[in-house]
Amino acid sequence: MPDSRAIPSPGPAEGKGAAVQRLFGAIARRYDLANHLLSGGLDFFWRRRAAKIVRSWKPARVLDLATGSGDLALALAKACREAEVLGADFCLPMLLAARRKGVRNLIQADGMSLPLPDAAFDAVTIAFGLRNMESLQRGLAEIARVLRLGGHLLVLDFSLPRAPFRGLYRLYLHRVLPLFARLLTGDRQAYEYLGASIEKFPSGAEMNAMIEAAGFADAKCEPLTGGVVSLYTAARK
Repeated sequence: MPDSRAIPSPGPAEGKGAAVQRLFGAIARRYDLANHLLSGGLDFFWRRRAAKIVRSWKPARVLDLATGSGDLALALAKACREAEVLGADFCLPMLLAARRKGVRNLIQADGMSLPLPDAAFDAVTIAFGLRNMESLQRGLAEIARVLRLGGHLLVLDFSLPRAPFRGLYRLYLHRVLPLFARLLTGDRQAYEYLGASIEKFPSGAEMNAMIEAAGFADAKCEPLTGGVVSLYTAARK
């Protein structure tokens, strides 16, 4: 498995990937603070739930894709003490933040074309990152490629809660959150993008179907916090 100490750099991203890369690079310094405050601390609960599920799979090798500043990778390493956890992201400033927090194994890599061998991992996790990929289908297909047969996928991402909370949540997402985010990070644009991307992102049965079409079986969705976040699991077939 690659050793992150060198953090090798991929070629330049293009299209949506380049825009996302710039956005997250710009807010990397205060990304964690913004996440914790804007989620009301619920992001800690979401990651603990994800790590508990992955631990039940007893993996030996885990890839945390779109690892960002490394919070989920750290939670996985703590929950799965016998596993080797590799964090991958295409945004170097975020990887440097993850390294400062103590994530040991890191690699700079684009989820559309991972520099990793076939069937190399027992589990792949991606938290709040699939939504940002150039193509959901290509991203899921690449995840399937690096997973062994019978290996597990866990996707954690935002979704829209059902009525009567959907209207209030949309108000927070599109009006309140960007204003607070600008105060915290100095960059309102990144959080305006967040709201728009959540609106377009498939969820529930639609996401389960996309996952299964990419080479997985038994896709399940677990809504968290009233459906503000959804946790998807599936097995590589």
